[in-house]
Amino acid sequence: MKMILAVMPTNLSDRVSQTLLDKSFRVTKFASTAGLLSGGITTLMIITASENVEDALGLIRSQIPPVESADPSRSRVTIYVLKVKDFMKV
Repeated sequence: MKMILAVMPTNLSDRVSQTLLDKSFRVTKFASTAGLLSGGITTLMIITASENVEDALGLIRSQIPPVESADPSRSRVTIYVLKVKDFMKV
């Protein structure tokens, strides 16, 4: 199992999470603010089988605007892929 943490501006999170949900990935959203005057940041947490990581990453990347059309003053998306030792639903 792997956990994907995708940290992104909130304005991208709805589009990315809906794309993942449409392909049957389970997504949990965490919203926060990055600094006093910054806009909102959302972290998506996706737990998936190791063999599905590349599919999930491809779906995330497909919803991120290309560099040339992105506002350079805004941060882009940061993605972490972590190994999950144990996973249970209670």
